[in-house]
Amino acid sequence: MTEFREQDLSGAQIRGALLRGIRMRGVELIDVEISGELQNVIVNGVDIAPLIDAELNRRMPERAKMRPDSGDGFREAWSILERLWEGTLARARRLPEALLHESVDDEWSFIQTLRHLNFASAAWVERMVLGKASPWHPLDLPWDEAPGWEGIPWDREARPPLDEVLAVRRERQSTVRAVVGSLTDTQLASTVTRTEPGWPQLEDFPVQECLHIVLNEEWEHRLYAERDLTALEEFA
Repeated sequence: MTEFREQDLSGAQIRGALLRGIRMRGVELIDVEISGELQNVIVNGVDIAPLIDAELNRRMPERAKMRPDSGDGFREAWSILERLWEGTLARARRLPEALLHESVDDEWSFIQTLRHLNFASAAWVERMVLGKASPWHPLDLPWDEAPGWEGIPWDREARPPLDEVLAVRRERQSTVRAVVGSLTDTQLASTVTRTEPGWPQLEDFPVQECLHIVLNEEWEHRLYAERDLTALEEFA
């Protein structure tokens, strides 16, 4: 256990960290920005996580549709995501392509974001749901804190053309669309096991959760992309 007492943490940056079971007493949180998954976050006796969730859904009503529990719900959610991403892509194409390789605040570039989404679809739909042991493309990009695995590509510094990455993305989107397009409630209630070398390696993992992960990745990373495009547009 790590303990901080009477420490000045002003200006600290925490990225990709697991903060579970944290207790803070007598702290001053001023000008603090938090971005991530919140569960059971008690601030001055109030669990703020449901309040934040409700406010985000109020601001973005389509967000509430990203946790479906039926085949029709997944079809609607995926259709929403594809429509929203087409708008984001159109916005990105108005910028010089060199800017789409630029990082904003040490985050992934726009093209790296697309490469990561390609990885996520391959992992959770092609490998987990469809059972392809090694569905990877050389440009797929795992998350930065991943441990690394033999046989899974991970070239963070590659600078492929946007259209090359989009060609892979269109294939992956088509695969997800086909899976949710024929999804039945029986399939949704089933589980999958993948123990072959690589990632993910999981036993009796719910198909519904595999697809929820893809929806969440697509939703959240589009918001990050839109945020960073706003910054990049100042340099165009």
